[in-house]
Amino acid sequence: MISITSDPIDISSALTLLQSDQAGAVDFFLGLVRDNTQQRPVDHLEYEAYDRMAISEMQKIVDQAHERWTILECVVVHRKGLLRVGEIAVLIGVSTPHRADAFDACRYIIDTIKQTVPIWKKEVFTDGESWVNAHP
Repeated sequence: MISITSDPIDISSALTLLQSDQAGAVDFFLGLVRDNTQQRPVDHLEYEAYDRMAISEMQKIVDQAHERWTILECVVVHRKGLLRVGEIAVLIGVSTPHRADAFDACRYIIDTIKQTVPIWKKEVFTDGESWVNAHP
């Protein structure tokens, strides 16, 4: 499942989607809104996305991951809109027969999403704001 949502991300629903009798490992990456960036206090983040293109690009990344690792199930959910400190901005989940594939595939998916998917982030500080790309 791949989606972009304005609603809070539900981890337990993602875990249900990842369950498989063949799975020996489930790995999650949760990207959270932290309370500072380079020592500037963050009030909140705002994400915007070109949904159709972003979902298409995320599907390509998941397809590439399927070619590289034995992935049984995969869930990718990215938030858009206003997010407060502590909220989940992105969830990547994969289930695989073995843990090494789960770790590697999960890292590949989040790293590649941050490099290629058209999702933009505005950081709103207590003393100003700035648009930044979602790249690390």
